[in-house]
Amino acid sequence: MAQNPLKFIGFLIICGMFLTILLTASVIFKDLPSDSVKNLPKANIVDVKSPNGTVNSEVEKDKLLGGLLPSGIDETSCLSRYESALYHKELFHKPSSYLISRLRDYEALHKQCGPQTKSYNRSVELIKSGQYNESADCNYLVWISFSGLGNRMLTLASAFLYALLTNRVLLVDPGVNMPGLFCEPFQDVSWLIPPDFPLLNQFSTFDQKSPRSYGYMVKHDVISNSSTLPPYIYLHLAHDYDDQDKLFFCDQDQSFLKKIPWLVMKTNTYFVPSLFLIPSFEQELSNLFPDKVTIFYFLSRYLFHPTNSVWGLVKRYYQAYLERADEKLGIQIRVLETGVGPFKYVLDQIIDCTMKENLLPQVNRSSEPIVLNQTEKQRKTISVLITSLSPGYSEEIRKMYWENPTVRGEIVSVYQPSQEEYQQSENLLHEKKALAEMYLLSLSDKLITSAWSTFGYVAQGLGGLKPWILYKPNENRTAHNPPCVRASSFEPCFHAPPNYDCKMKTPTDASKIVPHVRHCEDVSWGLKLFD
Repeated sequence: MAQNPLKFIGFLIICGMFLTILLTASVIFKDLPSDSVKNLPKANIVDVKSPNGTVNSEVEKDKLLGGLLPSGIDETSCLSRYESALYHKELFHKPSSYLISRLRDYEALHKQCGPQTKSYNRSVELIKSGQYNESADCNYLVWISFSGLGNRMLTLASAFLYALLTNRVLLVDPGVNMPGLFCEPFQDVSWLIPPDFPLLNQFSTFDQKSPRSYGYMVKHDVISNSSTLPPYIYLHLAHDYDDQDKLFFCDQDQSFLKKIPWLVMKTNTYFVPSLFLIPSFEQELSNLFPDKVTIFYFLSRYLFHPTNSVWGLVKRYYQAYLERADEKLGIQIRVLETGVGPFKYVLDQIIDCTMKENLLPQVNRSSEPIVLNQTEKQRKTISVLITSLSPGYSEEIRKMYWENPTVRGEIVSVYQPSQEEYQQSENLLHEKKALAEMYLLSLSDKLITSAWSTFGYVAQGLGGLKPWILYKPNENRTAHNPPCVRASSFEPCFHAPPNYDCKMKTPTDASKIVPHVRHCEDVSWGLKLFD
């Protein structure tokens, strides 16, 4: 029987459609690796992308920074918490399992004892009543917001480590700008002191002469002559503290302080190195940080997550000016002179450092052009990020590379995010820009910082960078020679350590007590952690 020609044509059309689908599928999947096709049904809908737009599964796996950060916190409320892994280099040190365990324990303690919990409310009543019967649900360390932003970040990390060592809950004075700069680091409970905290209005008046200052109480034998313990003690650990205040760093005094439920601390120094000189803390510190130089590196990445508005400043600037460069050099300039600048002797010292250390390419100042056998794509691109209150330094370095070609054909671009001219510690927008610039500097491949600058210490610690430190210029306003020195660790410097032997009760050089605590490169009397 003859076939219906219409049915036959329909059959051919269907076959053609089927072949088209097969060919299309083969084109789509031919470039995928076999394991991608095999696992396609299990693929995650949301891919984590690095700043250059490529999918990075390693970043997805390590957005918790090797277990340093807790999981389960709403990501949109604080984008920087997990996105920072996309911008910073991969952790070259891993947090110890003991540190991770202790952080999870601390988070549970903070949730149990933090603001507005029953334990917190009962403990606050001790302060209000002025009576303490040596029975408290939780012990606390209150950090008073004090000094500039760099100092605050260094001291807050120091305070947190002390709280971790002494099983205390850290509570943070919001001060002027803290809530606008940093996200809450802990889940479900704040670390900020509530506005009805009974001592909040006294924070600005606390000093060495305060009757509840530990140094004052020791000096006037208040403690030895009292039969009861106070519910709180104020710790004055600022740069101007005296010999009695410095007893905080002695084991015997720590034995007493651990009995006090509320410690209130004011400091503007990174006192972590001297915690290593307290024998009762030494083993715990070694367990937490087998690599001594990673303390601020880990604590800063754990505690300090910029708010979404600050993180937006970081991301937009990085993506616009820095991410496509073959190499990124950060230069942090802090001049202690009065006036805006630029000062020629400071500029000379910066350029001398970059040239002697091969941090920036040499320029050809002759009138004869240099002929290079390079295509445009082969030429190395270098982005220089300069942070300074003055715009003059970046303008001079930019002009140098505009007016003169480089010897080897490198393309140098110079950028400066802000030019604020003077420090404005109580201005929120100013401090947002400062925090963003610290983070941008930490994303550099190489870093130059200024001596004595806590701004620079924060940047190097966040990035795990050993910077070249510009020496403080000479008093006669001439450039220091040599211009800079390479730091041998990225830990910050403790500018005002107590050079005191607690056992012998005599002055001593604290840098000689343990091998991993030595003097700083930029502050000869300061202390710093080394491996």
